[in-house]
Formats: sequence, C-alpha cells, structure tokens
Amino acid sequence: MPGSLAERAARVLDANWTGTSTVPSRALYPHQWSWDSAFVAIGLRHVSPLRAQTELETLMRAQWADGRVPHIVFNPGVPSGAYFPGPDFWRSGSAGRAAGAPRAVATSGLVQPPVHALAVWLTHLADPALSRARGFLARLRPGLAAWHRYLLGRRDAGGGGLAAVVHPWEQGMDNSPCWDAPLTRVEPAPPDSFHRADLAHGAAGDRPTDLDYRRYVRLATGYRDGGYADSPAVFGEFAVEDPAFNALLILSEHALARITAELRGDGSAREARAERLTAALVRRLWDPEREMFLCRDLGTDALVPERGAAGLVPLALPALPRPVVAALLRTLRGPHFGLGGAARLVPSYDLTGAAFDPRRYWRGPAWFNVNWLLERGLRLHGERTAADALRSALLATAGESGFAEYVDPRSGEARGARDFSWTAALALDLAVTGTSPDVKDPATCANGTGHTGTTGRTSTTSATSTDNMDSAGRMNGADSAGGTDDGCGARESKWEADDE
Repeated sequence: MPGSLAERAARVLDANWTGTSTVPSRALYPHQWSWDSAFVAIGLRHVSPLRAQTELETLMRAQWADGRVPHIVFNPGVPSGAYFPGPDFWRSGSAGRAAGAPRAVATSGLVQPPVHALAVWLTHLADPALSRARGFLARLRPGLAAWHRYLLGRRDAGGGGLAAVVHPWEQGMDNSPCWDAPLTRVEPAPPDSFHRADLAHGAAGDRPTDLDYRRYVRLATGYRDGGYADSPAVFGEFAVEDPAFNALLILSEHALARITAELRGDGSAREARAERLTAALVRRLWDPEREMFLCRDLGTDALVPERGAAGLVPLALPALPRPVVAALLRTLRGPHFGLGGAARLVPSYDLTGAAFDPRRYWRGPAWFNVNWLLERGLRLHGERTAADALRSALLATAGESGFAEYVDPRSGEARGARDFSWTAALALDLAVTGTSPDVKDPATCANGTGHTGTTGRTSTTSATSTDNMDSAGRMNGADSAGGTDDGCGARESKWEADDE
C-alpha cells in the first residue's frame, strides 16, 4: 500500500470497524449507514477484500421483504439515546411488519442512494478467487435485483421511469437548498416532541436548523405511521426525483449487468435497462438553460431551480449524450461550482446561490463522496488533466483535514466529524488506484471514453444519441424515454421482464 496517507486512512477504517460493519463516525453516527457502507467497501477492498464483502453482506442481511435496503441498521449495543432518531422512533419490527422488515435486527424505514451493486462488483474485482470461493456474487445478486425492482416499481411516483425519494434523508444530501421549496408543504413537528442528539457532537452552525429538522421528523413520523407504505398519500406530501439518486441507480444497473454476466453469461437485459434509465434521466431532469440536471418536485411536477451538486453526479454515467457531457463540464468549471478556479473541491451547492453557506451541512461544504464520483466522471469522459488535479486536491484535503466529514470548498477547512469513514475509504481508493482507477471497468464504461455502452457497443437508446441533441443539450425529435412513459402497470411489467 503506497504512502502514509493510505496507511492513515486504513487506520481510520480499523478504528471504526465493529466486527461486522463500519460506523461512519464513532461519536456522531454509531450505527451502520447504507450508502456509507457501500463507499467504505470500495476503499476496504484494497486492504481486506474479505472485510469489504462482510461490510456489504451485513447491510444486505437487513433488507426488507419488499426489497428496500434500509438507510440505518442499528447496533443493539449502542445506548438508545446515543442517536436520534433511533430504533425506538422507527419501530421497524411493528410499523414495518406489513412491508417485511426483518425481525432479527432493528432498522430505519427509509432508504439511501443505491450505490450498492457498484460496490459489490468492485469488491468482487479486488479478489475474484475469494469472491467465487465464498459465493459472494451469487448470494448478493438476488437482493440487489430486488432492491432495484423496489425502486423502479414502488418508487416510480412520477410515472416517468425514475425512482423518487420520499424524505431528504433518502437522497443523502439531507439539508440541500434543493429541498427548501418542497419542504414548505410539510408541517413541522412540535419543537418539544424530540431531542436532537447531533448537536451534542457538532456545532449548531454546521448542522440543519431546528425548523428543517422538525420537518424531517414530521415526514419520517408520517411515513412510519403509514406502515412505510409507498402510497399516493406519501407521494403527495413529499416526493422528489433526484438526479444523483437515479444516476447511482443507473451506475449500479451497469454493475448488476456485469454481476449477472459473471454468474449467468449474459447481462444484456440489464445493460439495456441502464440505457433506458439514462434516457429517462435526461428527459425528466435535464435543464438545458442551466446546463445541469435538476430535481423534479412531484408535488408541482416542476424542476426545482436550485443548483445542487446532485445535478453534476450524472457526469459519472457512461452513456450520456456528448452535448450533455460538454454542458456539465462547462457548469462544473464555471462560477457556480468553480472547479479549477474558485473551489478547491466542488461544493455541494452553487457558490453564487443566495442559500450558499460554506459551513452548514450540504448547503455549500464540499463532500468527499461527491468529489470522488466527479473525479471518476471526469476521467471517464477523457478529462484526465482535470481528473488528476481533483484527485490530488481530494487526497491533500483528506489528509490535512484529518479525514473530515466535509470541508469548506474554498479553503479546505475541516467541518463536521473527523476520522470519517467514507472520507478515509475513498482517499484510500484514490491513493491505491492512482490515476488508473477501475473507471474503465465494464461496470462503468467499456473503454474509458464515456460514449459507449457497457459492452463496448455504441448505444442505441434514442436519448443517448447525439443526433437527438442540440449543442446545448436540448432534446430534438421523438420521445427520448425509449417507451418508459407507459402507464405504471406496463412499466413495472417491463422492469420485471428485464430482471433475469
């Protein structure tokens, strides 16, 4: 393992290891978080492929019968008041019974971005012999398929082929200004109805405001009390199609295609699904005027006019139309996100936006997982100089900040928790893979150019054809969704048919 930074990162992961999974932070986040564990496994695979496999296996054992992977898996050894909302709030064993919550472990009822199949595939590649000997892919593939089926079926609240989140915590960028407008419809919970444990471990100026937190609690309470059912009532209160959430689902579909091919010899149906999802993403969430992807608020069926980093994450997708890639690169380097200029790392929110705050959780600070994804996207699409510069900045900032949870995007000043697991894991991944990461693996792209499908063939999906895009990334011609605008029953049937 080269360099002291990688060794320091590995020590952070060792310190946060519980024996079966890795906590994000010993003090602030003392349980297992869903997308955290996926990013952790991506780093852990370099020092212990077995531990990386165990990380993902532990998470998937907490999967619900309806397919959802819960965003928190609670450690019964942690005192109940150490984190809010804890297991006594979520009541998964009772409130989640109809949805198939596991009996052996307490979980939340929400989900987080579905990066898991990508993490499983990359973990397999770290030691294929160990993976095959343990039946790692064969055991996890059915759960991953059910997870994607849940998102593409139960969560297609907008009827356009994309998954919706029903709470800001599900998207992962909890406190983004992109949620401000949709949240105004949510009545806040009474201020004396809960106690925030997070403020005992972090500065109030870094964390969500009390008003925002009261709305989060009110949304979660309503979902719980409705038995965690994905119903029109739930979707009517808060439902948003988010570009980062769906981009990670698409990346994981590509990875699941590779997993299926490894096990069964043919993942072409899933590759085709990933291309159709990319088409739906462009059709539903691309804004050619702002030259980036935006959230769609399903309460108003309109795009939310806020520039969050979630709208840049689709750069990591291999089959985006060339004009969309070019426009995203302009936005990334422009005044709103400042890559290569005003920003040391890409901020979580528009540097010029009225709501920008370099300190407060997801309202401006730079996060290492977002920048890791963007580094992969830059490299994927041939922007090697920019990718190398971002990689260097990520590694330097991770080390200088003590592997901080997040940092000031301009100065790199540490904010939030220190010795944060995904920061350490992704720094470890970059340190070990150097400037030749597995971004060229077929799970992401066949040849590293970003303009082919996962098997090296030219994409045939209409939204990924440059013939249907103008220079600003506007769609021309026929419906670009490849038929995903059917009614709900037809669309679910199509997804089921692709699930070999």
